[in-house]
Amino acid sequence: MAQRTWKAGEPLELLELPTPEPRKHEVRVRVRAIGVNPVDWKMRSYGPLRLAARLLGPKPPVVVGVDFAGVVEAVGPGVTRAVPGDRVVGGTNFSRGQRGSYADTVLVREDQLCHVPDSVDIAEAAALPISGVTARMAVIDLGRIREVRPADRRVLVLGASGGVGQLAVQLAESEGAFVAGVCSTKNVEMVAGLGADVVLDYTQGDALAQARAHAPFHIVVDCVGSYSGADCRALLSARGRHIMVAGDSPAAVVQMLVSPFKSKTILGKPTGERLEPLMAAVAAGELRVAVAQKLPLTSAEEAHRLSRTSRMTGKLILEP
Repeated sequence: MAQRTWKAGEPLELLELPTPEPRKHEVRVRVRAIGVNPVDWKMRSYGPLRLAARLLGPKPPVVVGVDFAGVVEAVGPGVTRAVPGDRVVGGTNFSRGQRGSYADTVLVREDQLCHVPDSVDIAEAAALPISGVTARMAVIDLGRIREVRPADRRVLVLGASGGVGQLAVQLAESEGAFVAGVCSTKNVEMVAGLGADVVLDYTQGDALAQARAHAPFHIVVDCVGSYSGADCRALLSARGRHIMVAGDSPAAVVQMLVSPFKSKTILGKPTGERLEPLMAAVAAGELRVAVAQKLPLTSAEEAHRLSRTSRMTGKLILEP
C-alpha cells in the first residue's frame, strides 16, 4: 500500500512492485503482520521522519510503515543470523534507503531483525517494534529507572492503555516501580491488570491534578502529547525526567529547551539488539502485547483513521 508521490494526504493504493533481491547482509522477509503506529500517518503530512524519508529513502512510490513480522524468504551474501524459514520481527529504516513495511515483502539488513519464538503469535510480535523499543527507552534508557533507589522508583504513564503506554506500565512494574496509569473509565480495569498500582481516570477530573497525590515521580511518560510540559515537570523529583513519546511538534521541541532541561522526546528505532530483551520477556510471559484489531493491508486508510482517534486500546495490525 503506497502513495504514488510525496503529495501530502495522497491516498494509499495497492501497487505491484518488483520483488527485491537481497544484497550483502540483507534479508528478504515475507510479511505476515504489520504494526500500525501514529508515525505511519504523520509522515504522510509532516514531521522529521517525513523529511528523512524524502531525503534518504527510495524514490516514490512511497511505502509507509516501520513495524513488521514474518518469515525469512531469502538472504544475501554474508548473512549469518538468519536463514530461510526463520520467524522474525523488525522495523524498516528509511535512512538506509529501505521502503516501508506496508507490503507483503520487506528488504532489511540482518541487524534489524530479531527471531520470534514459536510460542509467540506473529501478530503480537508485529505490535512490538516501535512501541516496545520506545517504552523501554522511556523507562530504562532515558528514564534511568535503575539509577535510583527502589523506594524512589515512581512512574506516571499518561495514556496507559495505548500501544506504548501498556508496555511502559509493565516495564516500570517489572523494575519494582510504583506505577500510576492514566486512562479512560472503560480501560481502568485493564490498566490495573497490567500492574499499575493506581489508575487515574481522566474523565473524572484533571489527570495531573489527581496525580499530585502520588508525586514526586522519577518519570512522567506522556504517550498522549496533549499534556502541559510545565505541569508534568512539576510532578517530578529532583532527578526526574519528563518523557514525551514521539513529541515531534514545535511545542514539544520548546519544552526540551526549558530549564532545568528535564523534558525529553523520543521515538524508538527498532533494531535486533533492542528487540531481543523485549521478545524474551514476551516469550517468558513477563510482557503482554495487546492487539486491538486486525485489518487487511488494503484497509490501511481505515487503520490510519482509527489510529488518529487516539482511542485504541492496544495495537492495530495489518495483514497482507
